[in-house]
Amino acid sequence: MSKATLELLEKLRTTAHARREPNNPAPNTFAQRAADAVAAAVGSWRFVLIQSTLLIGWLLFNSLSGARIDPYPFILLNLLLSFQAAYTAPIIMMSQNRQSEIDRGRAIEDFEINRKAEIEIETLHHKMDLLREQEIAQLTAAVARLTAMLEAQQKA
Repeated sequence: MSKATLELLEKLRTTAHARREPNNPAPNTFAQRAADAVAAAVGSWRFVLIQSTLLIGWLLFNSLSGARIDPYPFILLNLLLSFQAAYTAPIIMMSQNRQSEIDRGRAIEDFEINRKAEIEIETLHHKMDLLREQEIAQLTAAVARLTAMLEAQQKA
């Protein structure tokens, strides 16, 4: 392997290692952990079923009960759902942005590993070419020896 190839491989190793260190996928601040927890909860079927049950209960109670809190246009319900959407959407976006940063870091690591593999494959191809050239040289020398032996036999 050439010196330049070895230097490039070492450089790729060190940059991949350096990028892997700060790229900790575990959330490290309270805000990151909270955003991940909210995104996990809101993005589940359990949440959808519980919220649907509560909405249907709210609608039935306020439509059929005599002690209505929020009569027909359900303005209070709309306000509550707007608050929920206004707060959960940015929190989910924070979690997605953090996940995107993690994915970007992994993609960079994968790219560097692929570059290293490509260089190693090229090096192996080069070694194979050298072995073939040596084998062809040996075969050519053997053919030359055999030709010389045949010519010597024919002359004798």
